[in-house]
Amino acid sequence: MALALKGPWEKAEIDSFLQHSTFPLRLACVGEDGFPRVVSVWYVFDGQHFRCVSHRSSQLIGLLEGNNRVGFELAPNEPPYHGVRGQGTVQLSSAADGKVLRTMLQRYLGNTESKLASWLLSRVEDEILITIEPSRLFTWDYRERMTLDSAPD
Repeated sequence: MALALKGPWEKAEIDSFLQHSTFPLRLACVGEDGFPRVVSVWYVFDGQHFRCVSHRSSQLIGLLEGNNRVGFELAPNEPPYHGVRGQGTVQLSSAADGKVLRTMLQRYLGNTESKLASWLLSRVEDEILITIEPSRLFTWDYRERMTLDSAPD
């Protein structure tokens, strides 16, 4: 499936933002009742796919097993506002080798030595790898117009 892009950023700028940002990915999926759920998850991005990990018994995995279509957003919470939104499909598989989990622990915690990291790694055989293949990416960037120097008089 071809990736559709819309917004002010080119693919290289999108890739750089996604690879270097450490904001959680806001992942939207649909429940059995038809209402959306938004879950913030750690991620890594390889230029084509987002990879996340969740425990096999989590509600997120249950939702994704029921419907593999997702929406997502990665953006800071504070102004000036900018970021990437998108849509895609999910593939679930075992994360028992722990490679993605270790990468995320390094990325978000800086190491794998904390109590949280040890606890997460102790459950790695029950972790599920969530691979998101984006089909559409939308970017927005209000940094220039939101700076004080460019405010109207």
